[in-house]
Amino acid sequence: MQLSLQKWSFGHFPFTLQLPTMRNYLVKTPRLLKAVYNSCIWHVNNNANSVYLTFDDGPHPTITPFVLDVLNKYNAKATFFCIGKNVIENPEIYQRIISEGHAIGNHTHNHCNGWKVDSLEYIDNITQAANYIQSNLFRPPYGRITASEIKGIYKNNPDMKIVMWDVLTGDFDINLTPEKCLKHAVNSTKPGSIIVFHDSEKAFKRLEYTLPRFLKHCQENGWQLKKLNY
Repeated sequence: MQLSLQKWSFGHFPFTLQLPTMRNYLVKTPRLLKAVYNSCIWHVNNNANSVYLTFDDGPHPTITPFVLDVLNKYNAKATFFCIGKNVIENPEIYQRIISEGHAIGNHTHNHCNGWKVDSLEYIDNITQAANYIQSNLFRPPYGRITASEIKGIYKNNPDMKIVMWDVLTGDFDINLTPEKCLKHAVNSTKPGSIIVFHDSEKAFKRLEYTLPRFLKHCQENGWQLKKLNY
């Protein structure tokens, strides 16, 4: 694959680096981003034997149950960053996530893009979701959030934890093969990693292939699969 210089940005901190021309996201989060957005959680320290799976955009009526069944098979726990309107539409599945011992987090009410709205509207969207999602964990959709929005979140709820990631599997990428998605997850994960998957229709082709194989990989490495606990 040809490589070319592309502009890539996270939040409002742009920088330039070598990326494949067909991909505009980073699988492994650079240390520089973690340092700049150091008020966010990127990985879990001091967990030599644990990794942390997260699932964004659910609950979905069929895909989330698939994920839960696979997690149960491997005795794995995870964290689900849920969209408020999806919780309203799928309350039984949302309750199943909780009853089976997984953690939940707020992912806004309707997958709000922090770059496209002002801070007040963004905070209101999170607050609306909080009526249905009782959690002090928050993940911004697309990872797009501004410094003023981060400040507003902490002002509105000092106990809130903004959770990012250090491994983005790319399961949402329709141009990515399932095999490559698995390779992303396997090659980039290490103890303490926070890994992003999506329980969504767009991601399912890659998720269905990757998740059980990745869980087997973790099991073979002796890693515990835990939910985030803050």
